[in-house]
Amino acid sequence: MEQRIMLYARFERFWHWSQTVLVTVMLITGFEIHGAYALLGFEQAAAVHSFTAWLLIGLWVFAWFWHLTTGEWKQYKPSAPDRIVAMVRYYGFEIFQGKAHPFHREFSCKLNPLQCMAYLLLHVAISPIIWVSGLAYLFYKSWSTIEAMSWLSLGTVALIHTAAAYLMLAFVIVHLYLAMTMDERPFSSLRAMVTGYEKDTGEQPGSSK
Repeated sequence: MEQRIMLYARFERFWHWSQTVLVTVMLITGFEIHGAYALLGFEQAAAVHSFTAWLLIGLWVFAWFWHLTTGEWKQYKPSAPDRIVAMVRYYGFEIFQGKAHPFHREFSCKLNPLQCMAYLLLHVAISPIIWVSGLAYLFYKSWSTIEAMSWLSLGTVALIHTAAAYLMLAFVIVHLYLAMTMDERPFSSLRAMVTGYEKDTGEQPGSSK
């Protein structure tokens, strides 16, 4: 018998969708700044990019505070090797054989092992690199005159920031793929992130814990 289970709190959903909008705007304007296409014009794209960056930094600060104070940071703890292997095996060939997803979501364990790895990479590597390189680029004139930093050029900072942006884009793609293949209902994760609830059929795959 199906019943609904609570997965995502109100702030968690707000943070997710706000971050989605802000990251999308930053990717679009960022690639325009680098000359990939012409949409808003360089100056307007740069202004929108900078304004959105401050909003995203503020959102991330609040999100980190929320994760630390609620204990939700535990969602990103690395899984046991056998669980990771099970997920790799599933996405490698079992998914094409129509086999059941080896992970069962619940409130205390919302992310499968590969999602945990992706989010952990986002929080401890990709986001900090984007923060530091973006702020370093924005305030380049303030620190470029420091003799100890003379080795770091504006071009190098821009290259690091761009590389981090590509990593963010790669994360978005991986995140969408993993979310859409969570189970045989491809839009269940999307609905859950909108409503906060997901239908639970009561099935418990073997490697759910």
